[in-house]
Amino acid sequence: MNPLLFLCILCLSVHITYTRLPPDRKGQKGDQGDPGIPGVPGPRGRTGIPGLPGRPGEIGDIGIRGLPGHPGETVCTEATVESSCPDVETLKSRLAELELAINYHFVRKVGQKYFVSNKERGSFSRAVEFCSQQHLELALPQNEEENNALTQVFGDVYKAAWISVNNKKAEGNFEVDMKNQRLTFTKWGEGQPDKSIQDTGCTMLSENGIWRVTPECSINAYIICQL
Repeated sequence: MNPLLFLCILCLSVHITYTRLPPDRKGQKGDQGDPGIPGVPGPRGRTGIPGLPGRPGEIGDIGIRGLPGHPGETVCTEATVESSCPDVETLKSRLAELELAINYHFVRKVGQKYFVSNKERGSFSRAVEFCSQQHLELALPQNEEENNALTQVFGDVYKAAWISVNNKKAEGNFEVDMKNQRLTFTKWGEGQPDKSIQDTGCTMLSENGIWRVTPECSINAYIICQL
């Protein structure tokens, strides 16, 4: 036989024998390959269902005692000591002050008297009419403290207010009020009341608390009432 032909037949037999080895026979494990490129992130999943509430935690330590609060107002009851509660008259006074503060722009209390005003200006007759409509009287100071309190209504420009002094010279020469009661307090300025006024004049409180009479009762001055 030709040697070359014999060699070819032998190689073919070996190839066929190798390919016919049992399929479960594995070769040796190869070396680990290099890491691959990271893949693209997948879409975000849906929000999961909330879990069940956890168990309550343990009770903590007692905190530091806080600062004492401001004392509250006394609540009057039958068991309250009488001296610690305001009397009825005091309560009425407080209610009156609150009501006046709501209804008027200007409120001053001197002793047991209140002076109120909306800081409006008008003639003497208008001042008397306005106070009467409010069931009040036109202001008339009875002492120095009340006199000074009235000047607090004055603005930067206008510094005069009507006061309740009789405006008819023949009925008392400006020495009585609008009820024809004799004045117990006056603060006339120099040369006042003006004796040159023959018939009717009106009295106003001017700057520095000085009183003066003017024949021009139609001029505008502050309207202040009292109660």
